[in-house]
Amino acid sequence: MKHSDRLVRLINSWIGENDEVTDPFEHAHSIRTDLALEATEVIKADRGQEIPGAKVEVIDGKYAKVTRMGILTAQAAKIVGKMPGHYSTIEAPQMRTRNRDLQEEVSQLFAKEIERFLHTIKQDDLVLVVGLGNWNATPDAIGPRVIHHLLVTRHLHKYAPPELSGGLRPVAAIAPGVMGTTGIETGEIVLGLVKQIKPAMVIAVDALASRSVERVCTTIQISNTGINPGAGVGNRRLSITPETLGVPVLAVGVPTVVHATTLVNDALRLIEGDQYGTQEAKRPKTTFGRINVLGNSEPAGESEPAQPESKLNRLAALSELPPLQKQQIVQELLAPFMGSLIMTPKEIDVFIEDMAEVVAGGLNAALHPGIELADILKYLK
Repeated sequence: MKHSDRLVRLINSWIGENDEVTDPFEHAHSIRTDLALEATEVIKADRGQEIPGAKVEVIDGKYAKVTRMGILTAQAAKIVGKMPGHYSTIEAPQMRTRNRDLQEEVSQLFAKEIERFLHTIKQDDLVLVVGLGNWNATPDAIGPRVIHHLLVTRHLHKYAPPELSGGLRPVAAIAPGVMGTTGIETGEIVLGLVKQIKPAMVIAVDALASRSVERVCTTIQISNTGINPGAGVGNRRLSITPETLGVPVLAVGVPTVVHATTLVNDALRLIEGDQYGTQEAKRPKTTFGRINVLGNSEPAGESEPAQPESKLNRLAALSELPPLQKQQIVQELLAPFMGSLIMTPKEIDVFIEDMAEVVAGGLNAALHPGIELADILKYLK
């Protein structure tokens, strides 16, 4: 079957004369993103109004914007496709410019957001930080890189000098790798460790998938809902959540990849904007018969002449569909070839190292409020 024929068949399956319009929220799970903020943006754009049960607060800063979102009801969780809980998203679009002052500001901002989630535990409670991901695959190495820069103090806490009393928290850390190299589910490793050392909280750091190239390596998401290792690339494993571990879990994620289907979908949207502009009058008139809208041979109907076969008419047909349905068509078209392909910047190794330092610096500042980052090495000698 020709590729163009598949496009005809797929669009017809959505715009058939007698087809019922499905609820777009039923397809929330098809949004290829791990960011609750992006999932909410897509649903709100499709719905044209706020999501009931989802509370959003936006704080604009000099270098970054913080969006605090609460998914407060089961209905909101179903619509957005994310677990109920609280999400904080820090967006710093200039992060990839490697501005050290900006990185320091974002790290401090991240520390303040982390502190908002630490009020449920005591100041001297043990915290376990887990760096999820594969250190041999650069886009997936953010977790292990953060562990490398983290101030680990569980073995030193009882020897802390008096001036640091109450300000140096016991922190343990591990980068367990991935099941492909260990043969063990990451969740099983973390669960066993939690049972053995009994931390008051687990902080899991992982790479995420975004639907926007602008947010790759410029965004940090914090949530108290836990995390599913490998979910960003379609490999769901045993979840690391408060329910599975029995302790509070903070998930810290940095988007490092974008799905190819998302890029194609965004490219179609841009093409539609170039072809049609902002005036509805510029759109070519189409009929929603079975094939007429694509310019094929079936007659259109007496009230409107058939359109000539052209790429513009096919694009018009796609433009009339809701965003989530268009994305599903793109996924089906690309599935035999590159439906599971993910994209990442060529400078990803540099960006990962920068983001790891930002995240680790923020965690160090939040977990050890009594010590200045400049004095860390002095106390470790």
